[in-house]
Parts: sequence; C-alpha cells; structure tokens
Amino acid sequence: MQIYLVGGAVRDRLLGLPPGERDWVVVGATPGDMAANGFKPVGRDFPVFLHPETKEEYALARTERKTAPGYHGFVFHADPGVTLEDDLRRRDLTVNAIAEDSAGALLDPYGGQRDIGSRVLRHVSPAFAEDPVRILRVARFYSRFKPLGFHVAEETLALMRAMVADGEVDALQPERVWQETRRSLAQADPAAYFELLRDCGALARLFPELDALFGVPQTAKHHPEIDTGVHVLMALTQAAHMQSPVEVIFAVLCHDFGKALTPPAVLPHHYGHEARGVALVRQFCERLRVPTDYRELALVATQYHLLVHQALQLRPSTVVELLERTRAFQQPARFDQFLQACAADARGRLGLESREYPQAAYLREALDIANTVSTDDILSAGISGKAVGEALKKKRCEALAAWHNRRKPGSTADED
Repeated sequence: MQIYLVGGAVRDRLLGLPPGERDWVVVGATPGDMAANGFKPVGRDFPVFLHPETKEEYALARTERKTAPGYHGFVFHADPGVTLEDDLRRRDLTVNAIAEDSAGALLDPYGGQRDIGSRVLRHVSPAFAEDPVRILRVARFYSRFKPLGFHVAEETLALMRAMVADGEVDALQPERVWQETRRSLAQADPAAYFELLRDCGALARLFPELDALFGVPQTAKHHPEIDTGVHVLMALTQAAHMQSPVEVIFAVLCHDFGKALTPPAVLPHHYGHEARGVALVRQFCERLRVPTDYRELALVATQYHLLVHQALQLRPSTVVELLERTRAFQQPARFDQFLQACAADARGRLGLESREYPQAAYLREALDIANTVSTDDILSAGISGKAVGEALKKKRCEALAAWHNRRKPGSTADED
C-alpha cells in the first residue's frame, strides 16, 4: 500500500498559497486492506474512505470509462493494479495531477509543475472531454487563478468549445451548475468565470439571461463602457474588490437581466428594465435551484437598484416606501447587502470604479432615523387597527423630512 497527497493541496503549496483540504490516493490496496487499517468507507460510486483519526478522504487509485452522454455515464475501476500514473491521467488539469509521496518527493508525470511555472491551465488527457463538469471546473479555477497570471491553454479552450458544440453541457444537472457557479462567485475574479464560459460557448447554453446582455448598448453618459454585458462583469469585479458576500455578488450578476428585453426602438435607454428583469431572475433562479436567500436578494436588487441610485433626490415619503418594499425594517442585514450590490453596480462602469457612493450611507442613516419611530408611540396615542400602519408611516416620513432638511445631499448616480 502506497499513499500519496494529490490535487489542490500540492498545487497550492507550489503556488505559495494557504493549504486547503487535503486529498489522498492509495495505490496497491483493496477495500479489505483499508477496512483492516481502520478506514471507514463512504464512497458510493467508487471506493473512498475516511481516515480513522483525521477524517480526511482517501480514495483508491482508479480509472474510469465513459458509457453514456453527460456526466452520469461512467464506469469506475479500482484494484491494486491501478498505478498512480493511471489515476492521475483521469484528472482534469495538469496542475491538479501532481502527487507527493510520504517522503515529500513530487511525482509529476503530466507536467503540472511546468504549467504552474508558465501559469497555464491545461487538460491532462483527451479523457477531459468525457466529463462536461470539467468545463465549469476550468472556469472556476480560472476565476481563482487569473489574478496570479494564469491563462487557459489554447488546446484546452478548443476542446471545451468542441464539447459545447457536441451538446455535452446540455446534460449538466442544475444543482451541479449552481454548485460550481456559487464557488466561482467567491473567487478573486468572479467575472473571469463567465468570461471563459462565454469564450467557449457555454454561457449561452447555461446562462442565456446573462449571455443576452452582451451587445446591448447603454447610454454613454451613465455607462462609458456602453455594452451591458461588459458592465455586469465590471460590477462583479467591483463587488469582489469590496469583499462582498457571495449573495451580494450573485445579486449583482442578476440585477440588469431586464435590459436584454428593452424594445429596440428606445435603445440605448432602458426605461422600466427593473420590472422586466424580475421575471427573468425568477426564471433563472428556479432553473438553477438557487437557494431562497440568494434569490430574494437578487430580486430586491433587480427591482429597486435604480431607486437607490436616485436616493439623494427622493422625497422622504418615497424613501420610506423604498425601506418598506425592501423589508429594511424587518431584515436590516439584507438591506445592507442590497446597498452593497447597488454600490458595486454604480462603480462597475468604465472610469468610475473609484467613485464615491453616498447613497448607501444616506439610506443607512435614513433607516436609523425611521427606526426612531416605534409602533409603541402610535399605540400609546390611542390609535388602533389599520390606522396604526398609516400613522407609523406618516410619523416616519415626518422624521425623515426633518432630518433631510438638516443635511445637504450631494450628487446622485442615477442611470437608465
């Protein structure tokens, strides 16, 4: 029995990155050997075991053979005769196909160290084409490593394009698409994930709502970058720079879907794109089985981001209505995330990446002022029934009006 550390732990150490989870491959062993050494089986499709003390995963060296379209049709073969080279050959990228033995020596039969040095993401073998999930994985690795100077090898990009043309991505399950997408949104450059998927043709198949935005013009006054798709990717980059939570970055991804439905006659203006986008975001989230908290924030950002951009010009009564519609009183943490998404949107424009966004601070303070009016104040005045809500709103508007008159709002960042 020989045990090797493989995959991301080896790759990241060579890149000087903090170590993540460790994965191990075992050569020359049977399931019985593993059980005899106290390992607990957990794999269903192929033999994977948990270490009795560390609980890390140890997989028997294996090969695989594709038997049907998509990524479910695989037959796995694991026995003591499968070599380390056999096991590494089935992996996706050369940088992930480096092993380290118990003495710390590296075994690199497919040139992973070379590609790390050259900053290249390259597939290991033609077997890459058998699993469409690998298209998503390469895009995810690209979103993580592009800031370190990595690029995708031309032959790998050509293979990904061929897989898309063959319909392989059409077999991907929504849950797996969402899983890889969510992880990519948390990387250093989430926009790179979608850039690569667009480059290989997978974006139109998997994210048609986003793909439809490329080539849609916007007014140069508010969007010097013009192209709506380019703007969305720029806004994703700004959200990442702000170190926003993944939920916020997802909301930024979705916020302008409605611009793809703007009637050509009114372009490059996009009047009413917020309302048009709501149905598209619902459709998008339902198809990918997006969790509720992500979906709700994305819907709020889609429907109300323009009002936030105009916040410094709104009447106090409109501000109160905005706070009510976005459920800021009930969910202040989500409201703060919504404001982060709006700030990323405002900064995701060519030449405006460092602009101030006073609207966010203004609305946070407005929420604090409105919260100084409580329901108890209304009830103590003898008001009851439906009149309570009306009176509460009136008092909040009065409090905001008085506060608004004491301050001098700055400029706004309104857009079409």
